[in-house]
Amino acid sequence: MNPTILVVDDEADFLSTYRRLLARPGYRIVAAGTVQEALAALHTESPALVVSDLRLPDGDGLEIVRAARALPTPPPVVVITGFSSDKSRKEAASAGVAAYMTKPFSVPALVQLANELLPAR
Repeated sequence: MNPTILVVDDEADFLSTYRRLLARPGYRIVAAGTVQEALAALHTESPALVVSDLRLPDGDGLEIVRAARALPTPPPVVVITGFSSDKSRKEAASAGVAAYMTKPFSVPALVQLANELLPAR
């Protein structure tokens, strides 16, 4: 069975892009547009990796990071933001992110990062 990647972004274009980029290597993609959808998916989908926007309409992507880190088998979480700052980078690191990327990001870098963070198949 292919590993599941949970992608979280409130912009449909980004969700579509993540789905297209990350599905190529054979990963199963589950999409969420809000913190609440992502929190539910963390428990029902058991993702092997989470890729989340930092700013979401119903909260902060760091809530997703903290919830993922609290799971019995915590998946690595990559935070992607269009509003990078030293403060948000430090907060993300404190929350336990595996990586912090800034929009626009390098497509090959995201795919390579996902390959590195996912367990060997």
